[in-house]
Amino acid sequence: MGSGAGNFLKVLLRNFDVLAGPVVSLVYPLYASVQAIETQSHADDKQWLTYWVLYSLLTLIELTFAKLIEWLPIWSYMKLILTCWLVIPYFSGAAYVYEHFVRPVFVNPRSINIWYVPKKMDIFRKPDDVLTAAEKYIAENGPDAFEKILSRADKSKRYNKHEYESYETMYGEGYQY
Repeated sequence: MGSGAGNFLKVLLRNFDVLAGPVVSLVYPLYASVQAIETQSHADDKQWLTYWVLYSLLTLIELTFAKLIEWLPIWSYMKLILTCWLVIPYFSGAAYVYEHFVRPVFVNPRSINIWYVPKKMDIFRKPDDVLTAAEKYIAENGPDAFEKILSRADKSKRYNKHEYESYETMYGEGYQY
């Protein structure tokens, strides 16, 4: 009988992560979440909501990198310890991770322009100014296209001058818009 209990204990210890993992990561948080819903306090709601957000992220990471995680023999124990730290309210692990790592990413996202490719700087290249831009446009589109742009700009300038004069007559000489 002693050897049977010893074997049972060995099996329990060898498979502790498999047995304790679902209890720590699912059963207790589900129970505590239901209890939190039934109370009027928002603090426990926040604790368990942040836990479920982090648990979802951990599961996504685990599913995404499953082939790499297979090579870590202690992954299941690391996950169990991390989950215990997140679950136990005494440590406030879920709140800490959420406030320091998750929230800054989602609340204040920094846009990263991955499509920007800077032009190679050539030491013999002239700086782009109005004259070189006009020369490039004439070379690419011809002088007639450039004349059309100039005439459109002249027409819009005349229109804006007329518009400004109508404001002067309506509101007085010192009116600025």
